[in-house]
Amino acid sequence: MHSADRRQFLQSSALASAASLAPWMFNAVSAQESTSRDLSVGIIGTGRGMAHAAAIFNSKGVALNYVCDVDQKRLALAMKTVEGRGAKAQGITDLRRMLDDPKLDAVFVATTNHWHAPATILACAAGKHVYVEKPGSHNAREGELMVQAARKYNRLVQMGNQRRTWPAIREAMGKLKEGVIGRLLFARCWYDADRGSIGKGKVVPVPENLDYSMWQGPAPERPYLDNLVHYNWHWRWHWGGGELANNGIHSLDVARWGLGVEYPTEISFLGGRYHFDDDQETPDTGVAVFNFGDKGISWDFSSCLPRRDEKHATVIFYGTEGTLQILQNGYRILNPKGEEIGKGSGTGGEQEHIANFLDSVRTGAPLNSEIEEGQKSTLLCHLGNISYKLKRMLKFDPESRRFVSDSEADALLSREYRPGWEPVV
Repeated sequence: MHSADRRQFLQSSALASAASLAPWMFNAVSAQESTSRDLSVGIIGTGRGMAHAAAIFNSKGVALNYVCDVDQKRLALAMKTVEGRGAKAQGITDLRRMLDDPKLDAVFVATTNHWHAPATILACAAGKHVYVEKPGSHNAREGELMVQAARKYNRLVQMGNQRRTWPAIREAMGKLKEGVIGRLLFARCWYDADRGSIGKGKVVPVPENLDYSMWQGPAPERPYLDNLVHYNWHWRWHWGGGELANNGIHSLDVARWGLGVEYPTEISFLGGRYHFDDDQETPDTGVAVFNFGDKGISWDFSSCLPRRDEKHATVIFYGTEGTLQILQNGYRILNPKGEEIGKGSGTGGEQEHIANFLDSVRTGAPLNSEIEEGQKSTLLCHLGNISYKLKRMLKFDPESRRFVSDSEADALLSREYRPGWEPVV
């Protein structure tokens, strides 16, 4: 589609910006008029999206009617899987085709980060409920726009930070609230992996199976590189948010949830690209620290060197009377002497989190990770990345959600968009 066509579509799909963010009440969302028919849903992006599809197939009363991917090869593989499960879905390469369907109830957004917010906003404007993968936005301003879109169009929007639904994690959060380790002071988070080098990409012709123009979508156009699609975009600021937005969001969300905090007042991120000389722009090793006044959170990561000698939890909460460790989909509680005094375990994965979303679409029941709550956690990722880019500590105003007397940092809260693709609410 030409830029003029895109511009016309966006302008017809969304009205002028909302003047303010209205308070959210779940009972303000209209439930489906009837539960006698199957919900009609579609997925956008067949990489991560196929995990969503599997959960949909394991859910009752849901029909997968659309599968969308800009890569025809990936789409063909996905359709083969979908058809093997008996679904009569349409395979499409342009997400707007499904949004035009008045019978479609909800969409699952499992695209690149730079598409999360624009796709969500378009879907809300088209009257669809949305399940959007983490981190849910490419920058801080997009997070605000997603919340505005959910409120304006009265849509349910769930973010894919699945731990909000895992039974043992919810149980652990309840115990923290009950004071099992006393007054909460701090939470430490970790992540490690063994990622290799992404090399140095070359400008090459776009593969015939890929609609690269649609893949770029809202991002300003850049030449196609042979080491970009379908994963290494994570490590380039133009499309991704590095490891902090890729995996940090999960543990930071649990940490913020457990501590009961919202917006930090000070942020720092020290680290770098230490392991390889390649195209990766985002750091592979570092530490992000967030100060909330009377509590704090840190996130320590090593993407290219597994710390196999450190058999640690993913999150540890420190209180005046002990610690609580989050162990994947379980937890353990230690007293001040380091003695275990409690533990719990449970299921993980996608199924229950997606079930919560589908149940909410049917009944209007509360979402476990409603987009405003989810984007409070994603904001930590954006703020940490801004600190890394500027190589200094930042002071943040929770009321205005802007930096304190820092226009240089404020400029990084948003981004430039491809003409005609600017997200509008």
